[in-house]
Amino acid sequence: MTDPFQPPTDPRRRADRGLARVSARRQPPERTKASTLDSRVHNRTLVLATLYHRGAMSRSEIARTLGLTAPTVSTLVADLESDGLVVDTGPRKGNRLGKPANVMRIDDDAAHILALDLSGSDHFSGAVLNLRGEVVRRTRVRYGDAVGERAAELVFQLVGELMDLAPRRVLGIGVGSPGIVGDAGVIHHAAHLGWSELPLAAQLSGRFGVPAHVGNDVNIAALAVLRFRDTRTQNLMVITIEHGVGAGLIVGGELVEGEQFAAGEIGHVTVDENGDPCVCGHRGCLEPLIDATELRSRMAGRDPAGRDAVLADAGRALGTVLAPISSVLNLNEIALLGPPDLIEGPFLDSATAVIRARTYAPISASLTMRSLAGDPDLILLGGAGMVLSGELGVW
Repeated sequence: MTDPFQPPTDPRRRADRGLARVSARRQPPERTKASTLDSRVHNRTLVLATLYHRGAMSRSEIARTLGLTAPTVSTLVADLESDGLVVDTGPRKGNRLGKPANVMRIDDDAAHILALDLSGSDHFSGAVLNLRGEVVRRTRVRYGDAVGERAAELVFQLVGELMDLAPRRVLGIGVGSPGIVGDAGVIHHAAHLGWSELPLAAQLSGRFGVPAHVGNDVNIAALAVLRFRDTRTQNLMVITIEHGVGAGLIVGGELVEGEQFAAGEIGHVTVDENGDPCVCGHRGCLEPLIDATELRSRMAGRDPAGRDAVLADAGRALGTVLAPISSVLNLNEIALLGPPDLIEGPFLDSATAVIRARTYAPISASLTMRSLAGDPDLILLGGAGMVLSGELGVW
C-alpha cells in the first residue's frame, strides 16, 4: 500500500512536532533539563517516525539516517517490537555481497484508531482506521434534533459501537467537531449542537480508557488535505460551506488556530456594508451569502440559468474575502468542501476568477483552487492524524 504521507526531508522535524505535543502533556512544567527518559522517548519517536515515513529500513540505515549509535537503535527497535508497532521482515532481497541485514517496518495493523466526524447535518459518522489511515470499519448514528447532553450521549454511543468493531487494540480516539475547540479538547462553543465548554476529550478518555483528541472539524480536514490528498504545498486553506462557513488554515506546514482558537472564522467578514442583517449583529456577512442552506433557499424555484447566477454571485462574494487573505499569506492552494452540486461549477469558477483578478500576478499564478466536495473521509483522516501525532509522534 502506498504511503499517503509525503516523505519528509528530515524525519526529525516531523517527529519533533508530534513529540512536542506528547511532551507538553506529560512533562512537569518546572523541568528545564532533559532527562535520560526524555532522550529515550525522543529517540524512540524519531525511529518510529523514520520507519513510518520512509518505509522498511535496516537498523544500520536507521542509525545513519538519525545519527544515533547502533546499540541505541537496536535497543529502541527492540522496544518498538515488544510493543507490536514494528516487525522484522527478514533479510532484504537483492544482490548485495555478504550477509544481508534484516529490515524493520511499521505494522500498519498493530493498533487501530477510532475517528469521529461530528459535522454531518443529521448524523455523526465514525470509523475504525489502521495506522495508515485506511478504513477498516464504519458506522454512524443519527442525532436529528438532539442537542446538549443528548447529543453528547450519542457521541459516546458511537464510540462504544466503534470499540466493539475494532479488531485490534485501540491507540486512541480522534474527533472532528464543529465549533470553537481548545487545545485540551474542550468544545468552547458549538451552536447547532448546543454545546458550551464541553470537555469532550476528557470525557471520552475517562469513559473508554484510551487517549482522546478533539479538534475543530475544518482544521483537522485541512491537516488531512495536507497529508492525505496529494498536496504539494505547505500553505493552504480549506473552506467548508456545509453548516455555516468555516476555514482551516495551514501556513508553513503548521495549523494556525489563533489564541482564541477562532482562526478561520471568515463567515462573519463583511462583504456588503449595506447587506442584510446577520445573526452576529453585523450586516452583509459572507456566511449568509454562501452557506449551503441559504444558497438552496435562494435557488429554489429558479430555472437553471437563475440557479447558476445565484451560485456565481456567491462565488464572487467568497473570492472577494479570499483575495486579500491569499495575498497576505501567499497561499498556494484553496480547497472547497460542501455539497458537490453547489461547489462545482459557477461557484468555484467565479471565486477563482475574482481571486485571480484581485491579486498580484505571481501570487495568483501559484494558486490552485479545487473542489474536494463530497469527500467523506477528510475529517475522519484528520481525527486519525491527531491520534498519530499525539500518541506516536508520526504526523
